[in-house]
Amino acid sequence: MRKSAFACGLLATAAFSASAWANEDVIKLSKNPANWVIQSGDYAGTRYSTLDQITTANVGQLKVAWTFSTGVLRGHEGGPLVIGDTMWLHTAFPNIVYALDLANEEKIIWKYEPKQDPSVIPVMCCDTVNRGVQYAEGKIFLHQADTSLVALDAKTGKELWKVVDGDPKKGETGTGAPLVVKDKVVIGISGAEFGVRCHVTAYDINSGKKVWRAYSMGPDSDILVDPEKTISLGKPVGKDSSLKTWNGDQWKIGGGSTWGYMAYDPDLNLIYYGTGNPSTWNPAQRAGPDGKPIDQKWSMTMFARDVDTGIAKWAYQMTPFDEWDYDGINEPILAELDVNGTKRKTATHFDRNGFGYTWDRATGELLVAEKYDPAVNWASGIDMDKSSPNYGRPIRVAKYSTFQNGKGTDVNHKGICPAALGSKDEQPASYSKLTGLFYVPTNHVCMDYEPFKVSYTAGQPYVGATLSMFPAPDSHGGMGNFIAWDGAKGKIVWSKPEQFSVWSGALTTAGGVAFYGTLEGYFKAVDQKTGKELFKFKTPSGIIGNAMTYMHNGKQYVGVYSGVGGWAGIGLAAGLTNPTDGLGAVGGYSGLKQYTNLGGSLTVFSLP
Repeated sequence: MRKSAFACGLLATAAFSASAWANEDVIKLSKNPANWVIQSGDYAGTRYSTLDQITTANVGQLKVAWTFSTGVLRGHEGGPLVIGDTMWLHTAFPNIVYALDLANEEKIIWKYEPKQDPSVIPVMCCDTVNRGVQYAEGKIFLHQADTSLVALDAKTGKELWKVVDGDPKKGETGTGAPLVVKDKVVIGISGAEFGVRCHVTAYDINSGKKVWRAYSMGPDSDILVDPEKTISLGKPVGKDSSLKTWNGDQWKIGGGSTWGYMAYDPDLNLIYYGTGNPSTWNPAQRAGPDGKPIDQKWSMTMFARDVDTGIAKWAYQMTPFDEWDYDGINEPILAELDVNGTKRKTATHFDRNGFGYTWDRATGELLVAEKYDPAVNWASGIDMDKSSPNYGRPIRVAKYSTFQNGKGTDVNHKGICPAALGSKDEQPASYSKLTGLFYVPTNHVCMDYEPFKVSYTAGQPYVGATLSMFPAPDSHGGMGNFIAWDGAKGKIVWSKPEQFSVWSGALTTAGGVAFYGTLEGYFKAVDQKTGKELFKFKTPSGIIGNAMTYMHNGKQYVGVYSGVGGWAGIGLAAGLTNPTDGLGAVGGYSGLKQYTNLGGSLTVFSLP
């Protein structure tokens, strides 16, 4: 096989053996818009490309340039990476990785197929998805379902090192995308539905040696907070900030999954990520010793951590004492926004709970917190009065509480919006530097929620709730919207209804186009300014993957995985039929089978 320009580049970068240059390697490569080096497009998580060959005027002319079958018929989240002549793809379990030669008819350069125990599949909540590989310094990093973190030679696929991050027998699994910063590769873990105490861990990119680990809850030394220097809502978190908000030792099975996409600010040397729900889903079993609600810190939290030490700079808990499974794992997006007349370096996050948050990313100051789906009813708003004792906390609506003063067990609570899968789940939004707006794939779904008592057994589901899901009432009748959001004002600029949830990651480009996919399998392009649909194409399967773009030989391409699955498509992916299976998603999305079927493929588009 001929030697590509990229292969030469790998040899060159290998000369920089000093690990401190890893960060610079990724930054340098990501600045070239021809590449797609990070799952989120850049460290800021914007999913924005300066490529502008495809525009609002010509996007309707897009044609399929080529396709590739992954050989796996489960949900395909994430997307491929591209550097030079090489593309790397990943699959759902068994987490196959391919390298393709874009300069030679997309031929397979190498294939890595890990040997994993299939017993990990039953402990993977909500499908066997994987959210993508990461590149740095001639290596491809894969976080496998069995929690193994693997470093592969990017040229050959040879396994360079492997470490085990968790224990699937306890319900710990790997589904998230790694993020490489400096000389570290950072990964989270799944397992809150099995009572796992989840964490984020940094490993050395050259050796696989563990550098630090930060748990979502527990003692200060475990969660890596400084009682006097870690800030929440402008104040130090204080000693035992987590332990004081749990009843006894419940924190040891506390949940707080960390499988969402992360962001990084090189200037501040901070990584940003969210933590998920506390275990169990039955809030009555998590009440305080007095039978009253208790926060369960630091589940449902946005963290900003120093990359070198893991110590948290700031933390903000979106949903204290969660009663609905409103995971806080959704991606943060870093931007510079004009908030109330002042230019601020911000982090914006669209939480499962239906509120869009914008913080000052250096200090954690809460700048904006507003509903990004009008259907949200569990809370009327977020208390923004800094003099209030409830500052920064949601203003709950008692009617939609599943706790009911500790008496919520075996009571079916009706009409709660959003459903447990949130107003947005893992599907990442995009920030367009062209318009200054965020483009957000959303769910427009409500639920009935009945908690029940459940006992903890390691490796067994620790959920404790039965759900049914349905489209938000008194609306357009569909289960999703694709919206443009003003992060500085906390306002919807426009909203495009969709029949099903938009479970695909968005992409924006300098050509004025926003791309996304639908659960029925349509790949769509809309005008960023108006939301007008400009292009759609029916791919082989429902889309839960993330749109991406790259340039090769002077031509811009746009690609997306199709392969229905994930939580919304679990009925199809796993062959489930009981409406309450899949934590309520099977019934809510039963209509999907009329529009699509299983698949696992990449579809790449270009202009003629």
